[in-house]
Amino acid sequence: MLELQEILTKALDGGASDVHLVAGMPPLFRTHTVLAPSSEYPPVSAEDTVQYVLDMVGEERYARLEANRDLDFSTEVPNLGRFRVNAHWQRGTVAIAFRAISDRVPALHTLNLPPIIEKFVDLPRGLILVTGQTGSGKSTTLASMIDAMNHKYQHHVITVEDPVEYELRNDKCVIEQREIGIDVPTFASGLRHALRQDPDILLVGEMRDLETTSAAITAAETGHLVLSTLHTQNASQTMERIIDIYPAEQQIQIRSMLANTLQAVVSMTLFKRIDVPGMIPACEILICTPAVRACVRENRIHEIPNIIATNRAVGMCTLDDSIKALYFSGKISRQQAVSRAVNPAAIDRAMSA
Repeated sequence: MLELQEILTKALDGGASDVHLVAGMPPLFRTHTVLAPSSEYPPVSAEDTVQYVLDMVGEERYARLEANRDLDFSTEVPNLGRFRVNAHWQRGTVAIAFRAISDRVPALHTLNLPPIIEKFVDLPRGLILVTGQTGSGKSTTLASMIDAMNHKYQHHVITVEDPVEYELRNDKCVIEQREIGIDVPTFASGLRHALRQDPDILLVGEMRDLETTSAAITAAETGHLVLSTLHTQNASQTMERIIDIYPAEQQIQIRSMLANTLQAVVSMTLFKRIDVPGMIPACEILICTPAVRACVRENRIHEIPNIIATNRAVGMCTLDDSIKALYFSGKISRQQAVSRAVNPAAIDRAMSA
């Protein structure tokens, strides 16, 4: 049986961001978006993957995996680092996905994000959403925002995460991190109780259902600064996703609450760089001006892309404009730019001009 620490060490030494262990295959490493099997190791067995999970979580939590067929958790490997882990069943065997987490929260200004995002850490209240597909950098962005606040303000920060990824150390802030399944049973429960714990800032790992979304928006409405994520591609889709979570008879009310509380939406898409090794994000930025709030309240979500496009002066940016800027500065390829754009034909024309 291969030592798990040896596999993970090899992956990190090669710059991998993710490791997949699937019975019958050698360990698979994802490096700069490309997933490939390791040529240095034999296939892992079904018994191996079970033992790896047992060694990480123990028998009690392994029983939860057997019952629910999925288990999210984080683990720390001595002298190596921390990983976000998902263990799950496939074809009757246990498979494991690891995401490497830096042991240091990166400074916000090092993430190649639009400078306007650094101003969001100064907001006193409201809802800030960071959206994008899995692996687009949402968790890192939120951790860096909290870390920036931690060095500037004396606040009480409570996070509810599944699982806890970055370990946020107290500086000027007092930071409490609560993990689903260990410290709290659900996001919604953690949020409800957090409101009785005198927080200034709440971080919600994901607004994944009606109960969690409602609790997060209520917290923002009562004067807290709430940061969270959704798996949406752009600002308009984010609004629609939140509103559609609610029953039809409540959607007028939630549009009003969202219009009152939402401060900004940052939608991220991660690209492989062609100028240097690494990844770089393209970002759509929505800032909730009075015009945006009116669109949300009056169900004119379809007008939001035009508002973003015509308000660059205040820091807004469409995803396609961000992608074009990366292409024209030589950071990403044309093929990547066109394939990931909201309007591929328009971007293709712009690049041919």
